[in-house]
Amino acid sequence: MADYYTPGEVSERFGMSLDTLRYYEREGLLTEVERGPSGHRRYRGGDVELLDLVRCLRDTDMPIARLREFAELVRDGDHTVPTRVDVLEEHDARLTERIGELRRRQDAIRHKIEYYKGVLAERGAELEETR
Repeated sequence: MADYYTPGEVSERFGMSLDTLRYYEREGLLTEVERGPSGHRRYRGGDVELLDLVRCLRDTDMPIARLREFAELVRDGDHTVPTRVDVLEEHDARLTERIGELRRRQDAIRHKIEYYKGVLAERGAELEETR
């Protein structure tokens, strides 16, 4: 792993815009980003690892405020690991509930698809009879 990453490298790696990356910085989801001798922002390996987890949690609908709390726990050190586990377990439980809800809705959609296919099949049969 490289010692430092440019904003462009990080945004490309995670498929996000530079604006999104800056937003995550402003929201306190990353540690204060270092500046190189030229004044350009650069990210440490730890920043990239945290961003990977932040993206995972955000992509699974963890609110920004909760993400900020989690990032602060990470920055506060290993003594916060039990609290981090609690946060992740709570999020996992909400995610499991949401997945169940989505599966129920998918079942309803699939049922409706089958119903409409049946309607189309009946119409097709009726058209064949009239020919």
